[in-house]
Amino acid sequence: MNQPSLDVPCFSQWETPEMTLPVLAEGADALHRDPLWRNSGADTIEEYARWAVNVCGMACLKMILAARGEAHPILSLARACTSYGGYVVNDADASIRGLIYAPFVTFVRERFGLAADVRTEVQAETIPEILAGNSFFIASVSSTIRWPEREPPGKGGHLVLVTAADDESVRFHNPSGHDRASQANVTLPLATFDRFFANRGIAVGF
Repeated sequence: MNQPSLDVPCFSQWETPEMTLPVLAEGADALHRDPLWRNSGADTIEEYARWAVNVCGMACLKMILAARGEAHPILSLARACTSYGGYVVNDADASIRGLIYAPFVTFVRERFGLAADVRTEVQAETIPEILAGNSFFIASVSSTIRWPEREPPGKGGHLVLVTAADDESVRFHNPSGHDRASQANVTLPLATFDRFFANRGIAVGF
């Protein structure tokens, strides 16, 4: 496999990575029990619980920035990205829409000097080619990729950070894996990954 030259830390979208199964069972309310919520940069636990279910993309960005030695609270990244239009917050119904790719690309270029571009109609077998010219690929997949043996209900809706790929397999960090094996350096056959992959994402380079 194409090995990355960087050590890429893995971060969950929850401050306590073990919160995935409670969130799946109870929804965002489970996050009110996250003892580490303040590390997110949220002002209140309510703000943390509202945002944490939406920040898989910010978790991927946090990993990318950590790979070059920078530490950023995930809610600080989300707020900054929102100022660029990467998230649309509706206070009337408390909904958050995003990650919206094009504003995110502008955000990371201007704030962090990252090279980034949106990729659509991506065939899974071309991911190694994308990584040959970029450090990372933020891929849109079904969140059920944490259980690769299952058939996904659909494709897309969740973001993972692809760090390496070859003609046979893909390796990635998953911000909502439910245990260490499904969170960090997950390696799946290309055909398995393709069952969850929505054929779009964001290529990112230093």
